[in-house]
Amino acid sequence: MSDRSFLDWPFFEPRHREMAEALESWCVAHLPVDHHDVDAACRSLVAALGQGGWLQHSGAAAGENLDVRSLCLLRETLARHDGLADFAFAMQGLGMGAVSLFGTAEQQAWLDRTRRGAAIAAFALTEPASGSDVAATATTAVRTAEGWRLDGEKTWISNGGIADIYTVFARTGEAPGSRGLSAFLMPADSPGLSVVERLETIAPHPLARLKLDGVQLPQEALIGTAGEGFKLAMSVLDVFRSTVGAAALGMARRALDEALQRVKTRRIQGAPLADLQLVQGHLADMALKIDASALLVYRAAWVKDMGAPRVTREAAMAKLHATEAAQEVIDMALQLHGGEGVRSGSVVEQLYREIRALRIYEGASDVQRVVIARALS
Repeated sequence: MSDRSFLDWPFFEPRHREMAEALESWCVAHLPVDHHDVDAACRSLVAALGQGGWLQHSGAAAGENLDVRSLCLLRETLARHDGLADFAFAMQGLGMGAVSLFGTAEQQAWLDRTRRGAAIAAFALTEPASGSDVAATATTAVRTAEGWRLDGEKTWISNGGIADIYTVFARTGEAPGSRGLSAFLMPADSPGLSVVERLETIAPHPLARLKLDGVQLPQEALIGTAGEGFKLAMSVLDVFRSTVGAAALGMARRALDEALQRVKTRRIQGAPLADLQLVQGHLADMALKIDASALLVYRAAWVKDMGAPRVTREAAMAKLHATEAAQEVIDMALQLHGGEGVRSGSVVEQLYREIRALRIYEGASDVQRVVIARALS
């Protein structure tokens, strides 16, 4: 059992502790799932998370507040048990984040479906020439008599190919650069939308490259105000970057658990590995990195839940430290396992592959450093 003492920190209320305990029991009963058919696994996970009531935390309907501490606790716990379960949960929240924060009552009908696990969501921001540089978005949305016509390409889209609804960002031209972007709700069956490539990665997830060839959307598909898409996207990432750190934290906790079990049972020269001072030093470093990450993650979540309009600096610090630290913790856990650590399918080998992408998506580590530095001036 992972260390649960952090639940006694003053960041949390009794309801958070109750939720964490209930989720832990649910995860033990339902996770991990079989990952061999990743599309089927994700569909099954979304349905199960919806039936369990956990997806209700992935977004907030009108009149509700999005509880970021709950989001982080959910992602940490799910990631500790099954990285794909964390992915399935996270994308329901990120995919509908713009609708949760800025959507109309009609648009929130989709949010109701994603929170029940009845529809799968996706967040379509990245393009071949605009990953970290959102201002370089080239996909266009042009007004028509019926609404909007979208043309362009999106890539590295999580849930691409299995999503029922996409939040897509396109250039509407109100101003140069980032000030001329808008966000739209795009159903997966929209004529002109096609999946042109499925993308394989070291930790299999449903990812795709999408082509938008004259996709016609009604006026009501616009989320928020035209030209405010960049601000909207950053508001969503402001919330969900902290949760990426939480997922990394969950993976790091699992790696430490696996390492502790290994060094207590693996013997060298007649004694457990855990008796070696050098091994003890590695374990201490791993625990230190985990606690520091947890403090940063739940600080950011608490500040947001207390009503801060933006937590750009706090969220960037949480994501940067937690993901980088988790990579180091998992690497050391693998090292302590020796040859068993690189055995395909072992827990630490899977964690080693899972953690790498978290240092890239929703703002790569060096982008977070730039964000933090700018926040200091």
